[in-house]
This record gives sequence, structure tokens and C-alpha cells, in this order.
Amino acid sequence: MEFKHKSVLLKETMEYLNIKPDGVYVDGTLGGGGHAYEVCRRLSDKGRFVGIDQDEDAIKAATRRLSEFEDKTQIVRSNYCEMQEVLAEAGIAGVDGIVLDLGVSSYQLDDPARGFTYRVDAPLDMRMDKRRGFTAKDLLDTYSEQELCRIIRDYGEDKFAKNIAKHIVQAREEKEIETTGELTDIIKAAIPARVRMGGGHPAKRTFQAIRIELNQELQVLEDSLEDMIHLLNPGGRICIITFHSLEDRIVKNIYKKSENPCTCPSDFPVCICGKRPLGKVVTKRPVVPTEEEIEYNPRSKSAKLRVFERGWE
Repeated sequence: MEFKHKSVLLKETMEYLNIKPDGVYVDGTLGGGGHAYEVCRRLSDKGRFVGIDQDEDAIKAATRRLSEFEDKTQIVRSNYCEMQEVLAEAGIAGVDGIVLDLGVSSYQLDDPARGFTYRVDAPLDMRMDKRRGFTAKDLLDTYSEQELCRIIRDYGEDKFAKNIAKHIVQAREEKEIETTGELTDIIKAAIPARVRMGGGHPAKRTFQAIRIELNQELQVLEDSLEDMIHLLNPGGRICIITFHSLEDRIVKNIYKKSENPCTCPSDFPVCICGKRPLGKVVTKRPVVPTEEEIEYNPRSKSAKLRVFERGWE
């Protein structure tokens, strides 16, 4: 199956990155190389590009797509939370721009073998990095009813989280839940028929929640975003595209804290905590797709782009 993914907010991301031809740029979620290609074609022979992805299929697809730029590109299979180590090994101390597109690729969703989709019956997997042993099936086998409820409620934002968790635990007592089809049937049984008739697919929120928990998506973002801001050279920018309200909130809050880290009480005449701003938030409001983009690529509908620029110290 060919690795396909329509890059979201591509034009806007390139504009906000403000690419310097001789600069150094990193894409921490390389995917099929859509954003990366547009960065690379704007770089001179002196420019450098590093692409990072934990998905083996993405690495292969992006390597093919960026082959014409191989003299100035380096592609590494890793998680973007290890960006500092990846750059250190490449002899890079600072970068002029970072891109993160935190959406699941169309390829991952559409390939039944990956176990991300509720639309086709397939083994429950959902690993972004297939080198990891723990799968969605293992998660459903081992998490308590309370833990399942928490992730479905918090990450799936599903008001029937408690009942879905209860049904999952009841079902696994009879037999292991091994496929996406089995899980989908369990979720449907936990949601009232009148609710199933309207809105989106009843399994969508639970599948999203399991994927986020399994791959520790929110934790990785929260733990590594400030470190990535520190990697930026003065004037360098980080562009992050999110597809989930909790992801967007993490980005918004860390950007805000990086712009104004002072912890002194508001009535202090001068700052004594010594915490200096790392830079400024470029996008006071998130950039969202145009109606034309949403029509062309419906999966872009929930995308939000936020940009931060490193200060000149």
C-alpha cells in the first residue's frame, strides 16, 4: 500500500516558517514528506534538513519523496521527543525552524493492517512505532475499568466513557478482544441507539482515545515542547499543527509560558524570579484551514496551527 497523506495547512506553515535558504530545519513528524518537500525545495546547497519519524513506512516513503534533496537531508527513525539527541549526533547545535504535524496520517488510518481504523475488521494494533511491543489489544487486556474510563473520557471526550469501559471489561472476561471489529461492536452496544443514529461513527472517540494513550501522544508533546523551543536559533520558529483540543491546549499553554515565564506576584514592581522570556507567540489565535482546503481534504477540518518565535537574547 502506497504511503499517502495530504499535508494540512501547507501554504500557511511555509509562510510562518519564514525559511532562510541557508538555514537548518527539522520536521519531527516527517510522515510522507509533504511539509518536508516544501522546506527542502526552498533551501540552498548550504541549507540542511533533518526529518524524524517513528513509523518505518513513513521513513521509506519520505526517503523516496526527498531523494532529489539527499545531499542536504538526513532522515532518522526516532520519536521527536529525542530531537535533541538526533541533532547532537548530526553535529547540529541549533535550528532555524521546526515543524510538527501531529495528525495521524491518512496512510495509517486507511491501512487495515495498522489497526487504527474502526471501518475495517483487523487485528488491534495502533502502534505508531511497530518496534514497541505493547499494542492496543494489550492495553484493552490490562487496563482497569477505571483507567479505560479515564482515557475514553479525557482523550476521547465521550460522555458514555463509563459505560463503554464497563462493556469492554465485561466482554474481555468472556474472551480476549482481538480485532477492531470486535471492539467496535462492544462500543456500539454501550451507546444508546438514538445517539448512534446521529453524529459521527460511535467508535471514533474511543479509538482516538486508545491511540493517544497507547502512543503517549500528549505526554510526549508536553515533555518535549519547551526543549524544542530551546533548540531554536534566535529568530527561529516552531510551527505545530494539532487536531485535538487537548493537544492544542498544551501547545497554547507552553507557548504562553515561554513568552511570559515570570512567576513573581503581580504587585511586585520588578521581576526577581529571574525567568526570562524565550521569545514570542506569533499566532495570537490559531490558524485554521480555509473552506477550500476542508472541501479538498475533509480530515483537515479540526486542524489548528500555532507558531512561536525564539527571541534574540
